[in-house]
Amino acid sequence: MKILTTPRMERCIGCHSCSLACARLVHKYLSWDTAGIRIASSGGLSTGFEARTCLACDPAPCVRVCPTGAYSQRKGGGVIVRKNLCIRCGECARACPVDAVYLDAATEPFVCIHCGRCVPFCPHDCIEMKDVRATGSTEDGGAA
Repeated sequence: MKILTTPRMERCIGCHSCSLACARLVHKYLSWDTAGIRIASSGGLSTGFEARTCLACDPAPCVRVCPTGAYSQRKGGGVIVRKNLCIRCGECARACPVDAVYLDAATEPFVCIHCGRCVPFCPHDCIEMKDVRATGSTEDGGAA
């Protein structure tokens, strides 16, 4: 099992290539808001950027609060989203501790599904897929 991690965000230049790749390749849209990974300034251009992406919580708070079962727990952390079950109530977005779910009244939910399709589009190698054990810890012994 693998999850998306952002171990080298100090290299990020804020180009949004990862977000646009996710939006286009995974969700079939071309908008920064329709991506599972979103890049934001961490306080200004001189302070760098941060990635807003699913932390692969296990158990995931968004799963617990979803009233329709649109969200289910992914083995190894993170979620599986069945968008056809979503009623756009916004409980998932409110429950996410890192603001990783994008949802508004007109759209379906967008959250990282840890597919890794964004990774090859990062020109500075800021993001990567990391192996995790079923217990929720990463291959190097750190917490997922």
